[in-house]
Amino acid sequence: MIDSAGAASSTRSPPAGNARTSGTATSFGALKQVDAGDLNVGYAEAGPSDGSTVVLLHGWPYDIHSFVEVAPMLAAAGYRVIVPFLRGFGTTRFLSEDTLRNGEQAAFALDVIAMLDALGIDRAVLAGFDWGARTADIVAALWPERCTGLVSVSG
Repeated sequence: MIDSAGAASSTRSPPAGNARTSGTATSFGALKQVDAGDLNVGYAEAGPSDGSTVVLLHGWPYDIHSFVEVAPMLAAAGYRVIVPFLRGFGTTRFLSEDTLRNGEQAAFALDVIAMLDALGIDRAVLAGFDWGARTADIVAALWPERCTGLVSVSG
């Protein structure tokens, strides 16, 4: 769609941070923050801390609330579920104003590895869509020892 100024625009809007969903879960509990690599990563966590870890990675232009219904189901099945805001989203921030801003998928993959390290997670199932899928793919390809499973959905 082209707007009145001649610029391309999308006909769909990203969900708001506290968007209501069609299921029973509508939001995450209190979010957590962890320093990881170049970032202070904001994330939601659910499930037992000793469960096998699943990391859910959102796509663009969405955020962690894309997983607000699935995270409780995985947690109920005994998984530790980590849902981080990717760089540039939500409460995730760069630790230094001097850090080069980079939106390449390899940078997102390094962010995931840094987050896993910061949280003391050796291995995880990685799942994502769109940018999150590509990020999960790169982590699985370059650090296969860190990935116990991969769910990658992209159009």
